[in-house]
Amino acid sequence: MTLKDRLRKVVASQAEIEADEERADAVRVVGCTPVDQLTNRSRASVSGVIRSVTLRPREGVPALEAELYDGSGTLDLVWLGRREIAGVAPGRRAKIEGLVCLVDGRRTVFNPKYELRPRPGE
Repeated sequence: MTLKDRLRKVVASQAEIEADEERADAVRVVGCTPVDQLTNRSRASVSGVIRSVTLRPREGVPALEAELYDGSGTLDLVWLGRREIAGVAPGRRAKIEGLVCLVDGRRTVFNPKYELRPRPGE
């Protein structure tokens, strides 16, 4: 680690430190792409931490929405027809796979395949 990196860590905010940790964790998961590099209409695998989970019906159909954060950006996950998914909760790490599309300018994956990963220390 260079002197510049050490100094940056000393003056970095908590949010910057957490983002660095998430980016480092996402890199360790083989085959994953950082959120900030995802393009519209591309298939991708992304690893990160779930920040929020919300039940929000879409056109009368239940839809479970979650926000995945990998340190480089956020990805919206939407499971249509689901009210809940066991284990999908804020703070949980997950690896997802699916087709990325832009919805209202936000990167979104509908009905992603997912793999829940252990929380740090588990």
